Amino acid sequence: MPELPEMEHYKMLLNEKIAGKPVTDIQINREKSINVNPELFTNTVRNQRIMQINRRGKHLLFELQNGQTLLLHLMLGGFMFFGNEAEKPKRTIQVRLSFGDHHLYFIGLRLGYLHLLSTNEVKERLEHLGPEPLQADFTENGFLKLLNKKHGRLKTTFIDQDFIAGIGNCYSAEICYHAKIFPTKDIDDLNERYRRTLYHSMKVVLQEGIQFGGYMESPFFKGDQKTGNYRELCQVYDREGELCNRCGATIVMEEVSSRKTYYCPNCQQ
Repeated sequence: MPELPEMEHYKMLLNEKIAGKPVTDIQINREKSINVNPELFTNTVRNQRIMQINRRGKHLLFELQNGQTLLLHLMLGGFMFFGNEAEKPKRTIQVRLSFGDHHLYFIGLRLGYLHLLSTNEVKERLEHLGPEPLQADFTENGFLKLLNKKHGRLKTTFIDQDFIAGIGNCYSAEICYHAKIFPTKDIDDLNERYRRTLYHSMKVVLQEGIQFGGYMESPFFKGDQKTGNYRELCQVYDREGELCNRCGATIVMEEVSSRKTYYCPNCQQ
């Protein structure tokens, strides 16, 4: 599932490709991927300029000229592609937004969605989300105060969107590896030094994820050489049975709250 770095990477690419451009046509192949009837969706969105694309947690917000917002959550298996008809992937397209002869394809939206919402509806939908971990005003002391209120396993806490927005399976594992802490460790067993280390590791890992285009493998456009480059830099995620790059031990996978999590049993503690 795309997480903060993947969606931030998408946000930057989308602002380059479509910001300021009008939606010239719309194709809806799966009505369950939207939240209103197709006619209303089309009439509201067609001919509207995409003023800008913002991100909140794992969501993208396509801000329309008329004040409405398209709220996107890709969920498991979802991705986007921008290009012409000849370039599009040979995959089922759930929704297509056209910008002249180039189109933005939404693919794999079986669990994900593209919802048309008012400003107030967006606010209500996202108000439960925790702080953005890379915002300048989310300080180390702010992180410590939040963590002091939590109990239970570290992995479960990090993927809780009400705690901090945007972190999921991949980056929770990578953050814990960077901090040399077991993701299965109980928060109550972490001293202040480890808690401060977690904050630093969270910043480093998420920024690196964005810098290298996230871990998703599907290119965003033809000739895209950046999207997914972070996958090769993952130290533990999806590397069960491989050797740790830091100590040479074998990486293991364990289920925590029904979620796969990966770690090195030797150099994490």
